[in-house]
Amino acid sequence: MSKHYPAIAFTDDVRAVQHQHGSDAFYDRKRVAGKASAVPDLLTDDEKDFLAERDGFYLATVGETGWPYVQFRGGPRGFVHTPDDRSIAWADFRGNLQYISTGNLESSDRVALIAVDYAHRRRLKLFGHARIVTVDQDPQLMAALSDPAYDAVVERAVVVTVEAFDWNCPQHITPRFTAAELQPVLADLTDKLTALEDENAALKAALAGRS
Repeated sequence: MSKHYPAIAFTDDVRAVQHQHGSDAFYDRKRVAGKASAVPDLLTDDEKDFLAERDGFYLATVGETGWPYVQFRGGPRGFVHTPDDRSIAWADFRGNLQYISTGNLESSDRVALIAVDYAHRRRLKLFGHARIVTVDQDPQLMAALSDPAYDAVVERAVVVTVEAFDWNCPQHITPRFTAAELQPVLADLTDKLTALEDENAALKAALAGRS
């Protein structure tokens, strides 16, 4: 948990519930330390490497009505970049043309992200301030974030200045595996199956030759 995370997340209402369950004393020390810290929370190599391996994450924004909106953002592995220790960025691909997340950022730039590694049961949560960048505003950034090999239309870039982050415990994360993650295991099994089929064919041919 970064220093500023409890200062943002542990509101008075949250602290009241923590008090009911006996965890307020432990977390209040972290909240006070976070408020006293004037140094921004910096992303470490752990967070950068974790995000670089993801092929998707969940993004939460808040609309003018006060309702939160959560949307999945996906792309090729590595589409999430960390230009520096305080920011993450990605190319925003064309989807169903509702533009709810993009529109919500017009009234509030506050966002929350959750990125999950289901295979290893790891989860990273981030708070930050997002801004939209168009190709006209920064063509170099857009080029750096785009993957020519990925078949998708890039409409804009999103850059998030990270305010705080927290690593969740693995409890209740069900392990799930992508086809790419299963490929090394499946390749070994496929090789063994092919060898057995070849051996079986050779035995059949040998038996047929004796008859």
